[in-house]
Amino acid sequence: MILSRSCDHAIRASLYIALQADRAFVPIREIASALEISFHFLTKILQLLTQARIMASFKGPNGGVTLARPAAAISLKEIVLAIDGNRIFNGCMIGLDHCDDDHPCPIHDQWSGLRSNLEQLFSATTLADLAERVCQDGFRLTDLHSTEAVKS
Repeated sequence: MILSRSCDHAIRASLYIALQADRAFVPIREIASALEISFHFLTKILQLLTQARIMASFKGPNGGVTLARPAAAISLKEIVLAIDGNRIFNGCMIGLDHCDDDHPCPIHDQWSGLRSNLEQLFSATTLADLAERVCQDGFRLTDLHSTEAVKS
């Protein structure tokens, strides 16, 4: 797992919401239940995404969250930056504070190329791209032990 658990959940929750495009707001409890994520943990994650202007929220009986912009305008990189920061794109694979071309760690040469590829992939991939794949190919958003995979 390269991304934090929070970031994994943020991506899956964002994708779940993108798949609900016909709804104004999606209740957080529904998302938590569908994706098997703790409600309180998910609430904190969605607050970060709201602060980053990826999500918009509405309180009240018909409240919940929605994407702040069209799914095609939200990249995976934006979500990663909002939750995990830029460490995956700039940091050392083994966690050294000062790892660069002049002072490399043992895996620096291999990791720096992969890091660049990851950044390009995450920049170029939008929630709309992923939502389309879920709809067309039936990809799942939950673990295999789930009784029902979330498709929309």
